[in-house]
Amino acid sequence: MARAGLTAERVTIAGAELADEVGLDQVTMSQVARRLGVKDASLYSHVRNLADLRGRIALLAADEKTIRIAEATAGRAGKDALVAFANAWRDYAHEHPGRYTATQTPIQIDPELAAQAPGPRRAIELTYGMLRGYGLTEPDLTDAVRLLRSTFHGFVALEAVGGFAHQRTPQRSWVRALDALHNLLEHWPPSREGEPS
Repeated sequence: MARAGLTAERVTIAGAELADEVGLDQVTMSQVARRLGVKDASLYSHVRNLADLRGRIALLAADEKTIRIAEATAGRAGKDALVAFANAWRDYAHEHPGRYTATQTPIQIDPELAAQAPGPRRAIELTYGMLRGYGLTEPDLTDAVRLLRSTFHGFVALEAVGGFAHQRTPQRSWVRALDALHNLLEHWPPSREGEPS
């Protein structure tokens, strides 16, 4: 019988907190059980296995990150929206490194569970919506989404491992990178769809 008060949500939150402390790849079912003060077997009444737990952490983090970005960008457009979006992304990655990793790592997620989680779908909608403000349409929209994701993720991933050793602060480079992205988005090069890929 499952311990009273123990739910899939509580197990997921405990796993997410642990991921932020020790890294997603270091989270084990035993550690989560110890954190909750239960036996390992008690967890399996709520999550199937470690892969299921990591999938749930990814969905939780996607929801949290998306809510933060939505709140930051509400009522904004153009460069103002881009900067708010980017800063919310980076702040979340700094504050919740384990959860953030879960949002950027291919993880097995139960399709039924994923269908109930609005975070990933809403994140896509927010990103495309912001970029439409620059007048972009397909296929440029998708290319721009990939550029932003690569830039934001690459920057925070390098920050996380101390990859910016130069005396110039990462913050100054971040601000300049956002200036450059805004300029590029305003002057997006014409599509070359007819050319060989």
